[in-house]
Amino acid sequence: MTRTDRLYALVEELRSAAPRPRTVAQLAARFEVSSRTIQRDLQALMHAGVPLRAAAGRTGGWFVDPVMTLPPINFTATEITAIAVALAAAESAAPFSAAARSAMQKLTAAIAAGSVAPARDLARRIQVVPAPLPDEILSTVERAIAERQVVWLRYGDAAGEETEREVEPAGLLTARGSWYLIGWCRLRQAGRGFRLDRIRAARLTGEPAPAHELADLAAVLPEETKPADVLDALTRPEQ
Repeated sequence: MTRTDRLYALVEELRSAAPRPRTVAQLAARFEVSSRTIQRDLQALMHAGVPLRAAAGRTGGWFVDPVMTLPPINFTATEITAIAVALAAAESAAPFSAAARSAMQKLTAAIAAGSVAPARDLARRIQVVPAPLPDEILSTVERAIAERQVVWLRYGDAAGEETEREVEPAGLLTARGSWYLIGWCRLRQAGRGFRLDRIRAARLTGEPAPAHELADLAAVLPEETKPADVLDALTRPEQ
């Protein structure tokens, strides 16, 4: 059993046993690993957002907090796999990928017991290999949008030429297999799109960013730009 399989199975074991807790020793025996391994797994699940709780005392142990969980959801195996594939595609390749991992852990905890094994078997036959993006750049872009902060970028265009920009972020857009930060570029004084995999460095300036909508940015493009070409214009920041 791989660690990923064990993490999913561990959540299911705790959920199905609820409200009775399971001790670390019981879980270690169940999955035939050491107590230290189970403790690391439990910490990883908590870090991912799974609502685990520990009860002290002779009859204590670990359990899934029923207040923080959904009732069992009757997804089919293919529905569960479709969600898992979509979230896996986001992992390390899209903004808010950490939230996607946390969401998958929470969803797994709420899936009806009979659906887990067929879904896991199907998921093993589907592999997603995302193109990783630097965590520090992703997290900076995520915060810039969520907190509406001006973000400084060092950006490389298609020819490899680098420029430094201050951008007032409007949002994120995915097109042609790539993710773009869309915002008002102070250097060009126009709406621009920045491919995330071409951002060489990013940092928050701490300056509040004016609110921008994607439609507003499209409106400030040259009048001769046709509606069908709006995306092209937004995704050419080197102009």
